[in-house]
Amino acid sequence: MPNRRKSKSITILLTCLLTGTLDAIAAFLISYKIPPVVIFKFIASGWFGKQAMSGGIGTVLWGLIFHYLIATIFSVVFFQLYPAVINILKNKYFTGIVYGLLIWVVMNYVVLPFTNIPKAHGHINPLSLIKGIVALIICVGTPIALMADNYYKKQY
Repeated sequence: MPNRRKSKSITILLTCLLTGTLDAIAAFLISYKIPPVVIFKFIASGWFGKQAMSGGIGTVLWGLIFHYLIATIFSVVFFQLYPAVINILKNKYFTGIVYGLLIWVVMNYVVLPFTNIPKAHGHINPLSLIKGIVALIICVGTPIALMADNYYKKQY
């Protein structure tokens, strides 16, 4: 059992690193006019508020830590739920799409409203909305589902 637990921990760690990195790259590409440093300061503003935007490298590092922490939480939760979820949804790709959508909903309607991130007021750009959802499906939901499926298939 220790090898299986170690293998699962390593698989989850690799999944967190993969999805966190893919999601960061997607954010950089989607927001290509905004420097990556500003993106990580924005993430840090969830905890530190508006003053994070004028912070230095420490604030950027906090944003990076929070970014990967979020990827870790979503990865760990999914790995724990995967055996039950795949029995319901049956297809690993469909599962990844559903999980990417669920991540978007949870982040936008559960997590972000309780953070100190400056709230956007006014019109929501439909294209930005679609880009954000598609990025989470491709860069987070689907890779997590594929990694979990691969892990569990090797176990049984």
